[in-house]
Amino acid sequence: MEERFIEYISVQRRYSPRTVALYRDAIERFRLFAMPESQGETDDGQWRQILTPNLIRGYIAMGLEDGLSPRTMNLQLSALSSFCNWMVRNSLLDSNPVRKVFRPKEARPLPQFYTQASMDGYLSESRAQGEEDARAAGDGKEPFCELRERMIILVLYSTGMRRAELCGLKVSDFDPGRKVFRVTGKGDKPREIPVPDRICEEVLLYLKRVEEETGGSGSGWFFVTDRGKQLYPAFVNNVVKHALSGVEGFTGKKSPHVLRHTLATHLLNNGADINSIKEVLGHSSLAATQVYTHNSFEQLKSIYLTAHPRAKKRK
Repeated sequence: MEERFIEYISVQRRYSPRTVALYRDAIERFRLFAMPESQGETDDGQWRQILTPNLIRGYIAMGLEDGLSPRTMNLQLSALSSFCNWMVRNSLLDSNPVRKVFRPKEARPLPQFYTQASMDGYLSESRAQGEEDARAAGDGKEPFCELRERMIILVLYSTGMRRAELCGLKVSDFDPGRKVFRVTGKGDKPREIPVPDRICEEVLLYLKRVEEETGGSGSGWFFVTDRGKQLYPAFVNNVVKHALSGVEGFTGKKSPHVLRHTLATHLLNNGADINSIKEVLGHSSLAATQVYTHNSFEQLKSIYLTAHPRAKKRK
């Protein structure tokens, strides 16, 4: 029966492959916990027997005892809850037992981000390095792989796109006349992201170079691999890690999502309205965007305590 649910979220709800894999794993783990001897799919009657609040509480307790984080167990609960809701809608279950289970409390860490000085430094230095490499090259062109690397970082940072959105970006999604990127976010929700004039100029130069490299017969994808194929998540991860490793000012995790956090934090620090940031990032609720206000508050507190006359140590 669980395969029918997986097909439902894959085909009808059109969840991402990663989300589908997480849901499948959560359901399988709970089934093995509740019925260790079971093999293969479980029928409707067996699921009704094991989907009880007490068994679900035991499953969560076991996970926490095994060292899994409250966040991980809450994700497992969300998957089970979706499964139960689907069963209720299909008259396979009377009510959702997950609603009677208290979720483990999790500490919500502040999003990591890079400083504006670090980002400005990287973009300036990489641009200068590209110009130097172009002068050194026989044809006066910067190596395309270096140009692509810098543009991936620039687009991720200047638009706040998700990794999956970047992978799915096509040349036709950039509108130079209106200066926007059209992207398709979670749940196939379309949105437009405004692009500053300076970034538009760099994007146009990049697209011109792409046309030269492909002879006008490109695949249509905005970014492609060395073999001309659509980008995939691991490729983007490797590009970001390679580009920012060893660069001054970039400590901690180096990932596309940290660049997304970085844009949101910088926009907020520079006076952008939180509702506007929500629309740019494609968040479904304001609560997901409000987490960035904590970063701004910490920065404000640091500046305040540094400047406050009573906060200074007496000699």
